[in-house]
Amino acid sequence: MPERWPLVLAGVFVLVNHIALALAQDRHWSVVWPVGVWSGCALLGHTLLERYLPRRDPLLFPLAMLLTGWGLNLIARLVPSYTVRQTAWLVVGWAALLLVAAFPECVRWLQRYRYTLLFGGLGLLLLTIGIGANPSGQGPQLWLGFGEVYYQPSELLKVLLVAFLASYFADHQRAMRVNTVRVWRWQVPSPSFLAPVLLMWGVCVVVLVWQQDLGTATLFFVVFMLMLYLASGQIELLLGGLVLLLLAGAAAYLAFDVVALRVDIWWNPWATADTKAYQVVQSLIAFGEGGVLGQGIGQGEPGIIPVVHSDFVFAAVAEEWGVLGALAAVSALVVLVVRGMRIAVQIQDPFRSLLAAGLSLALAVQSLLIMTGVLRILPLTGVTLPFVSYGGSSLLTSFTIIGLLLVLSDEVVVEW
Repeated sequence: MPERWPLVLAGVFVLVNHIALALAQDRHWSVVWPVGVWSGCALLGHTLLERYLPRRDPLLFPLAMLLTGWGLNLIARLVPSYTVRQTAWLVVGWAALLLVAAFPECVRWLQRYRYTLLFGGLGLLLLTIGIGANPSGQGPQLWLGFGEVYYQPSELLKVLLVAFLASYFADHQRAMRVNTVRVWRWQVPSPSFLAPVLLMWGVCVVVLVWQQDLGTATLFFVVFMLMLYLASGQIELLLGGLVLLLLAGAAAYLAFDVVALRVDIWWNPWATADTKAYQVVQSLIAFGEGGVLGQGIGQGEPGIIPVVHSDFVFAAVAEEWGVLGALAAVSALVVLVVRGMRIAVQIQDPFRSLLAAGLSLALAVQSLLIMTGVLRILPLTGVTLPFVSYGGSSLLTSFTIIGLLLVLSDEVVVEW
């Protein structure tokens, strides 16, 4: 199926969404104008991608634009003052996607300069320890400020770390499967092959933990274990990683007040429903109020949830659109991830295959962490919902990931 038809359907959905919001809140131009920017990005993006990557996957770009347009609608409703900012970041992310598409050799650069790029990303992350900022004026200082613009280096590091792991594992994949040592009943790759990658990954995670960016640290850990499993083919490593994650969670519970608070809220939010657990409780109420079909666009009161436009935007989706709308959002993300994994399976080159898988898994794990946190299946981690949540750094990184997946898909025949 050509890309233009899914993109047209996405455009109809986004336009109707914004018109309905404008009518519901009696705010016409202030709500509808982002659709013009979105439409321009969609149309010009499709035209340029036809030139740069004619054999690309036909669903990745439309799904990314669909989710972003949906997110713009929610932000225009929940925090109107942030609409201009998020729309500007849409343009920046869209430009980054096209830049990657126009220079497909960037994939080769990620492999060739893996250490240089990872050290550069880690250096930016380390800068936040000394000169970091927080746009809200409180909380962990995880951003670098450039005037009125803030960027979170851990988002860039996410892509660079996946590329580093893909490159290293691809170079040592055969040796990892042959040269193993026995640990209790299991055969695991020799430490001599894992030591360099463990060191680089460990430094990234330690810095994130030091900054108390524990959600991103968890994301890095899970993606690392999944990519290690894909490279080695040993399920025992996944089981061992799960045990380590549980032990690390227990240690973090004892060491960090913020982790202890989130675990306590997850375990029993009703004990402090009016104070510490107010955010989670209101999120659960929003899901209940939404029911099956939702309150309707612009209806309900998701705005009473603190930081609903960022960490809890999934609750706003559920209240406006109900369970069916929430499942639709989940389905769009699932299709994105599945298409990415299909690309990974069809690529013959080990590095490109692991890169496609790692980027897809990063989107999947991040989505799972925030959605399960909002639903109180797992403790909150504080990561964003890709494409939908407010946040320029996250949106830029998500579009960059889609750009890389489009480049990789252009190298293989990806059927409908």
